[in-house]
Amino acid sequence: MDVPVLSRHAVDRRTAARADEAALDRAWADPATRIFPVTADGRAPLRSGRLAARSTAGPRPADAFYLGRDEEGDWFSLVVDELPEGPSGGLREVADVLDARDGGLFVHAIALLNWHAGHNHCPRCGTPTDVFEGGHVRRCPRDGSSHFPRTDPAVIMLITDPTGAKVLLGRQHSWPSSRFSCLAGFVEPGEAAEQAVVRETYEETAVTVRDVRYVASQPWPFPASLMLGFRGTADPAQQIDVGEDELAEARWFDRRQVRDQAELTLPGSVSIARLMIEGWLAEGSVANPG
Repeated sequence: MDVPVLSRHAVDRRTAARADEAALDRAWADPATRIFPVTADGRAPLRSGRLAARSTAGPRPADAFYLGRDEEGDWFSLVVDELPEGPSGGLREVADVLDARDGGLFVHAIALLNWHAGHNHCPRCGTPTDVFEGGHVRRCPRDGSSHFPRTDPAVIMLITDPTGAKVLLGRQHSWPSSRFSCLAGFVEPGEAAEQAVVRETYEETAVTVRDVRYVASQPWPFPASLMLGFRGTADPAQQIDVGEDELAEARWFDRRQVRDQAELTLPGSVSIARLMIEGWLAEGSVANPG
């Protein structure tokens, strides 16, 4: 399977360098360093299908996010109130047209932006925290505690029948009647990801899954998830029961139905769900080359 769109990267994050504030100041002052602005709602300027970057100016703002370095120099992003006039887009809209470098930078910046937006006070004492290490740490000036960007693990699973000919897809209540995707859910405290696949599938559909195996992962910073992709098998003769809370409906589809998309609409191209579904479709082409 190909690398999920939001999992591509081509920049060295230089984790150790973040702890040196003087080194970050020097990087900011370097003429080769580039920054790209991002609005609070996650939009960035674009130019010819790339992030519209510019050179730095003035002293380094405390809330400038350090994203790492490639062969051309260092990269920062900065949250702004407004973007310059011209094309712009959100990560979900443009990720599949950006290259690995720009896509990876954008994902990194959005993940940091969303964490800072909801975690600017100390969880121990409620004091407003200060930004350190290029946006990767917030520190409480009162009790000295350090706090780091959080990532919520979630599982997303492509469930097929034992022959691999059919796939189980679900539709959320908020989606149009034709939109279906892989089942998904958050990993609970003290739970292995494989256990979450079995539990979430049963909770959402009353279908029991076996033969769970890992496929790939993808960051999904909306606001802070890491999607862990899995495959599993289940008996399609089992009665599906979506209950009242989790899903509006769940159904088994064969490859013709999914490929033709006459009865359903697939998830967007930047999601790992789409990649797993397309991988399953390709398996059918290999099995039936004629």
